[in-house]
Amino acid sequence: MATIKAFKGIRPATGLEKDIAALPYDVYSREEACLEVMNKPLSFLNIDRAETGFSTDVDTYDEKVYQRAHDLLWKMVDEGQFIKDKNESMYLYELEMNGHIQTGIVACASVDDYLNDVIKKHENTRADKEEDRIKHVDTCNAQTGPVFLAYRENSALTQIINSIKENDKPIYNFISDDGVRHTVYIIKNIFTIANIQMEFENIDNLYIADGHHRAASAVKAGLKRREKYQIKHKDESEFTAEDAKAALEDSEVAETAEAIAKVNSMVNYEEENDEYNYFLAVLFADSQLKIMDYNRIVKDLNGYSAETVLEKIKNTVDIIEVSDKILSPESKGQVTMYIDNKWYRLNFKDSVKNNDPVDGMDVSLLQNNILGPILNIEDPKTDDRIEFVGGIRGLDFLETRNRQYEHAVSFAMYPVSMEELFAVADAGRLMPPKSTWFEPKLRSGLFIHEI
Repeated sequence: MATIKAFKGIRPATGLEKDIAALPYDVYSREEACLEVMNKPLSFLNIDRAETGFSTDVDTYDEKVYQRAHDLLWKMVDEGQFIKDKNESMYLYELEMNGHIQTGIVACASVDDYLNDVIKKHENTRADKEEDRIKHVDTCNAQTGPVFLAYRENSALTQIINSIKENDKPIYNFISDDGVRHTVYIIKNIFTIANIQMEFENIDNLYIADGHHRAASAVKAGLKRREKYQIKHKDESEFTAEDAKAALEDSEVAETAEAIAKVNSMVNYEEENDEYNYFLAVLFADSQLKIMDYNRIVKDLNGYSAETVLEKIKNTVDIIEVSDKILSPESKGQVTMYIDNKWYRLNFKDSVKNNDPVDGMDVSLLQNNILGPILNIEDPKTDDRIEFVGGIRGLDFLETRNRQYEHAVSFAMYPVSMEELFAVADAGRLMPPKSTWFEPKLRSGLFIHEI
């Protein structure tokens, strides 16, 4: 049973939504973020990446960076560039890109659902990246970037969404600089909100599609506030306030859901429904979502010639087509390869395929049969010889980038399906790094949840 709730959203004043809305903070380098805010002074990136307001000798994680984010946010609220809805509401957020339309429900998801695995994950998170967003949330007293959640399609929710879009007028409707149309509707009717909540109570699980670090950080920021506001313990002899504080501050312990859940279960809090017990999310039915390919470039051939690589891969793949023109994979179990100015369509042999939810993925087959044993990419998370390229760039980018290296090979992947993502998460497993690329990207700054 999934729990979601309405909230008093902080959002751009009408007419400023296009100027404020920004791509997620983590798609930019510091240099790119600085250029972006120079061109768009109202961009939410000023708040999400507040280091853009300092010279490069100021560390990205300096305390004054987070304080600047806080001050900018609430200054914009005070000056009316952001407004705060008086009533707890939900919202519809529709994105249209290249003819693809997806509409999600903007609401707050439950910290406890995250801890109890009602909200399922498929990626690991890094402690340093978590800490950055924990400080950002905690200092701003707000969650500023929504977590991208998915659920298995529910016909009643689909009907509610369609009815709102047919009968209500949007509060925002604009096209961002990258050509994506963003349309937002506000849901104020308490009966509609109640119906949406009831339908989610019939949904067993939600899944993080994108935003694992935002989710983990929002949860841990909320848990720290729980510990701060506790008033008594269920069992002082078994678990004390000092124990709770130590567990939350010990990074090795705090990274385990079990340890955090123990802290949660041993403590009573002042108000069970304080806003820090929830985090900002946009929830989409799986049928609405589009996962793009996430491709790979290896910058050298591990000392081999192209001919030797082609000979070695024949142990695990069948080469079924060779072309001077771009070839894209046509189905699961197939990749295409660009090497020595030619494209090759490769089918993995049945002898290496399997039904394991992780090891049976194409990215795993590629890693376990070609990247690792032939090209010596032992750990793709840390090896600087491999480069990951989101499918939004197109396969012609693979050709162009490939040619920038003296000897290189590129692999184009068939996109992971939502069912594959669900299967990995349901099994309690993790996907290989850089497996999924979601488009279009949710914008930050359109919805803010004050905690």
